[in-house]
Amino acid sequence: MDHRMRELLEQVKSGAITVEQALERLRHLPFEDLDFAKLDTHRALRKGFPEAIYAPGKSPQQVATLLKRLADHGQTALATRASREVYEAVRAELPEAHYHEAARMIVLPTREGQAHGKPGRGTVLVISAGTADHPVAEEAAVTAETMGCHVERLYDVGVAGIHRLLGHSDKLHAASAIVVVAGMEGALASVVGGLASAPVVAVPTSVGYGTAFGGIGALLTMLNSCAGGVAVVNIDNGYGAGYYAGLIATGAAGS
Repeated sequence: MDHRMRELLEQVKSGAITVEQALERLRHLPFEDLDFAKLDTHRALRKGFPEAIYAPGKSPQQVATLLKRLADHGQTALATRASREVYEAVRAELPEAHYHEAARMIVLPTREGQAHGKPGRGTVLVISAGTADHPVAEEAAVTAETMGCHVERLYDVGVAGIHRLLGHSDKLHAASAIVVVAGMEGALASVVGGLASAPVVAVPTSVGYGTAFGGIGALLTMLNSCAGGVAVVNIDNGYGAGYYAGLIATGAAGS
């Protein structure tokens, strides 16, 4: 539950505001109609994490408006696949916004200066096969961090030099959830799935030569994994992987 809802309920309980006043404040709870978008302000209550804004296809001003409205509702605001041009437009209105350039993400903490989650809610290990997979891996890592998870990174440990991965078995076994980001043939997810006890979220990337078909080759490999506990998200979907791993890690920490 976001802090504004809790504060509102406390005010009703103490008699500081009437039930009618509380109802008036709740009138935007399901969504807020901004003409160009219908912002889901209820998602943090329903899902545990606010709506993320997908920046491509929106003007910089539209992204800035959506992030500001989320922040006004006391929610952590996050935009994915955002260019620096979009960030500069957001920063003009919201100086506290932070741009994660490698991840292409804008994060606007709550007014208290904290991300949505609570640090230490579980460890997410983000693994990438190669340096070219870094942007998608960072998208997953920043998403999980914004959810309040402790995130560790293990990059450039693909199957072409598998000893680079095997030297970090301690990290594999300590994680609550693992995100594996790989292009080319995408074999790394199966390798990690066969070694680690934690659930693995596999992310195929569009990195690779002709027969990689823009990530389809890696996607099919991951879908055909014979290792147990491997789930697969869409090509280049670092946000979806980080979100899913964050949910797993949060549940693992709370069990």
